[in-house]
Amino acid sequence: MPRTGGQALVEALKIHGTTHVFCVPGESYLAALDALYDAKDSIRLITCRHESGAANMAEAYGKLTGRPGICFVTRGPGAANAAIGVHTAFQDSTPMILFVGQAAQSMRDREAFQEVDFPAMFAPLAKWAAEIRDANRIPEYVARAFHTAVSGRPGPVVLSLPEDVLSGECSAPRTRAYQKSEAMATRDMVQRMRAMLMTSAKPFLILGGPGWNANAIADARHFAEIFDLPVATSFRAKDRFDNTYNNYCGDLGISADPSLVARIQASDLLLVIGARLGEMTTDGYTRITAPNPKQKLIHVHPSADELNRVYQADLAIVSDVAPFLRVAAELSTPINVNWRAFRREARGAYESWSKPVSAPGEVNPADIFAWLNNRLPGDAIIANGAGNYAGWLHRFYLYRGYPTLLGPTSGAMGYGVPAAIAAKLLYPGRTVVACAGDGCFLMSGQELATAVQYDAAIIVLVFDNSMYGTIRMHQEREYPGRVIGTDLKNPDFVALAHAYGAAAFHVKRTADFPQAFREAEAAKKPALIHISVDPEAISPTTTLSKLRGST
Repeated sequence: MPRTGGQALVEALKIHGTTHVFCVPGESYLAALDALYDAKDSIRLITCRHESGAANMAEAYGKLTGRPGICFVTRGPGAANAAIGVHTAFQDSTPMILFVGQAAQSMRDREAFQEVDFPAMFAPLAKWAAEIRDANRIPEYVARAFHTAVSGRPGPVVLSLPEDVLSGECSAPRTRAYQKSEAMATRDMVQRMRAMLMTSAKPFLILGGPGWNANAIADARHFAEIFDLPVATSFRAKDRFDNTYNNYCGDLGISADPSLVARIQASDLLLVIGARLGEMTTDGYTRITAPNPKQKLIHVHPSADELNRVYQADLAIVSDVAPFLRVAAELSTPINVNWRAFRREARGAYESWSKPVSAPGEVNPADIFAWLNNRLPGDAIIANGAGNYAGWLHRFYLYRGYPTLLGPTSGAMGYGVPAAIAAKLLYPGRTVVACAGDGCFLMSGQELATAVQYDAAIIVLVFDNSMYGTIRMHQEREYPGRVIGTDLKNPDFVALAHAYGAAAFHVKRTADFPQAFREAEAAKKPALIHISVDPEAISPTTTLSKLRGST
């Protein structure tokens, strides 16, 4: 039946299973907003306070569900603000679709109001960026967008929507719901992997990347246990394997355990499943020698373009994570393995590394995260942005379920709060905690208003050391005594949270944190805990003074 382009667009979203849309409303896509009005029973529209918040919420939705997170923004400034979420989705391999309102076609190429060539703008940031110029092609484009976002290496798609296309008439038929194209390893390839594994003496299993689900998590655990493999995870992928299991031996993130790095380098075979082996996981491509690793390398990834991109593999397997692990978990159990002592040593080192360390000042972040290990349920979701506070989180908090970690491998500040809101809207019965530094929080803190508006009872931990800590750390190391541009004069975070309608507490000593957290939980509404941290507590391994004195 004939309907407007906006109605055809929302109809397509429903066909493809969309449950939430995150947006900042704009006049450039009024016809789509009007169509969403009629879809209120099946699609929940979440109005955000900034386009970066909306895009990050959509990205977090994609991470948590494996389905494309949907974001709508207006042209020009709206699209520019949303670009950060698209970049995060690209680097994190997260399925996401950004719909951008556009000037009417009759106004194009005149530098009309807020006119931008969006396919050109987003070409380096997205898997696919295009403009729909015919209302009758809306169903086709949207179906392709969903398929592109989830298939192969997942990622973001950007579609530009001219006003006259959305308000024009669409008489094209509906499409069917998208189906993900899934790469699958052959049993022969998996058997070749097993044969290589059984001839090694010090293998390491590295997990990460996209495409995980409950079955893949269970299969990875079974595979690691029957072969008694030591397991590491890539940067910000600690929730791919239960950190409390004996096979888990640490994460290859920023400031990874030196003993773990040494064992990775001493291994004779790396079995990498899902992870790209990017710059952060490899510490600038130094933990593993590029392009020819010293070890034998078996690399499993859903994108053929990623395999052999940096590291030449001895066995490159194009496969999604889940089907590969399904077959791997069915492999015959080995009678004996040569590396059991190697795995035990690696696990013992991780248990020592994850124990809390001392810190200068009245607040010790290590003790806070150790306390949360005992307080939070295994399915609690922890979201974080970027900053030196995240080093304490990723070292001392033990992830026990999946998906429970929302963190941008792109290193984007301001991610934690909007990501946590999306998580709470999706899973209202689960505990959701956002971690942020003082600088990180103020890049997206306005989304507390969104949390209050939609009763998303997240708990935000703001670690305040009155500076951009990561950059200050680098300054003290590289240019001691020449600090500039990193000091921050912050607002009263408790008063700010109260102004938004959230509960708020101030923690000045580690001993005060448990009670503050209990009260935040009891509030049953968005809550913020302002945690004052001594600037000297710059990381778990050093202080500002030690950095300054080491040069």
